[in-house]
Amino acid sequence: MRVVLAEDLFLLRDGLVRMLEAYDFEVLAAVETGPELTKAFAELRPDVRLPPSHTDEGLQCALAARRDRPGLPVLVLSQHVEQLYARELLADGNGGIGYLLKDRVFDADQFIDAVRRVAGGGTAMDPQVIQQLLSRRTQDKPIGQLTPREREVMELMAQGRSNAAIAAQLVVTERAVSKHTSNIFGKLGLPVSDDDNRRVLAVIAYLDRGQQ
Repeated sequence: MRVVLAEDLFLLRDGLVRMLEAYDFEVLAAVETGPELTKAFAELRPDVRLPPSHTDEGLQCALAARRDRPGLPVLVLSQHVEQLYARELLADGNGGIGYLLKDRVFDADQFIDAVRRVAGGGTAMDPQVIQQLLSRRTQDKPIGQLTPREREVMELMAQGRSNAAIAAQLVVTERAVSKHTSNIFGKLGLPVSDDDNRRVLAVIAYLDRGQQ
């Protein structure tokens, strides 16, 4: 898998490169600035982009890249949640997307799993990112119609969890999770799909409407 990485801290950038290569990723470029990242996007056309940054420069480059190439897999590794850019990144509902907070990535396997999931067209969302996006609309209908348990299920879905993983997390049966997801999509007016990633992206895109 071919990766382009952007990180303004040398030690972290070097560490990420070494970790990715140890897991058989091909790092085409590891750059420091936004302009370098944009150039690497255009020239190298990797399978997934990792644009972490202390500023919003990496996020802006990621958004521009997705506008130029819809569905481009992008995984953001950030110090904090930039709600405006997070909403725009998630809004189109196409292709693999991820948004992880740096201080909540606890081991290499967790991070590598997120990279692979996003490259494969899935999602890898930090729970805090989802919670902040959802919290802006808890009083709005139809979001306000969801029960506390349905909100828990939707947050876990948005993290890319399978029904089995959600059931294990909430200590309920998979049948109960399926019932909750059906209720969620019914209340949101969204069609149920067999494709978990598309369902998650549809929910996030729906939640994002009205926030621009």
